[in-house]
Amino acid sequence: MIARVFAPQFVILYLYAASAAYVHFRGKMKLRLGRQIADHSTWLAPYNVLMYMFQAVPNKPVLSLDDFPELKPLRDNWQTIREEALGLFDEGRIKAAANNNDWGFYSFFKSGWKRFYLKWYEDALPSARTLCPKTVALVSAIPNVHGAMFAMLPPGAKLGAHRDPFAGSLRYHLGLVTPNSDKCYIAVDGERCVWRDGEAIMFDETYIHTAENATDVNRIILFCDVERPMKFRFMTALNRWVSVHLVKASASQNEEGEKVGVINRAFSYIYQVHAAGQRMKARNYHAYYALKYAVVGVIALAIVASVFA
Repeated sequence: MIARVFAPQFVILYLYAASAAYVHFRGKMKLRLGRQIADHSTWLAPYNVLMYMFQAVPNKPVLSLDDFPELKPLRDNWQTIREEALGLFDEGRIKAAANNNDWGFYSFFKSGWKRFYLKWYEDALPSARTLCPKTVALVSAIPNVHGAMFAMLPPGAKLGAHRDPFAGSLRYHLGLVTPNSDKCYIAVDGERCVWRDGEAIMFDETYIHTAENATDVNRIILFCDVERPMKFRFMTALNRWVSVHLVKASASQNEEGEKVGVINRAFSYIYQVHAAGQRMKARNYHAYYALKYAVVGVIALAIVASVFA
């Protein structure tokens, strides 16, 4: 019996559960337990805990920009970046995904949030190289900036509490066009940071965070995924491999014809299932969650059965 309790399937399950518990209890703010179980941050919990164990930055929500001197050229050239962002905005190119093929941000689009990708975990997008070459040159000159985009939050919009699923990166925001008001802010694990023109924020997006623009002015920022610094070279190499081979698969597009990663190609179909689930949830809340947890239960039972088979 003891040997079965420590069977490889159970050991993996124990480690997974311990990692998920750490992710859930990390920080002051927490998701509801039911939501956390199904949240994408739970799926990546073992990898994320590994990143936290070996990171070379403090384990806190908001980080000092002094630890990232390589990003200074972005702040120094914020007005140049702003000009290109405004040109794209005026042309209507900062927009939501047209084909349900942006899994990472699809829930944001409901609030009116919009984006224009510059690069995503490798090369710059063709449309970005053509339409905002100066900004592309600036972000491409900094090797640890793996992803970058312009992101717009409209007046009155609010992004609910969430955490990003992947701990291999940190998040950098540079204010380009902002209300310069305390009413336009992001709160990371309860710590409020206000977006202001020409000012930057660095934070750990795997803490629970919310955002709000309670003004009548659009907020446009440069939004970057910056590689999380690690203590050891082998951990840096591992993180880069995962970033290039897995996170890159979540690439989306600005215009028709640009490459879409395999995750987002699949999501365009999975979204139809998700939409059906949301319609079911609206009709019968309890039936929706009963089915959801039944699926999780069947998976758990399958693991137990494999041990005693």
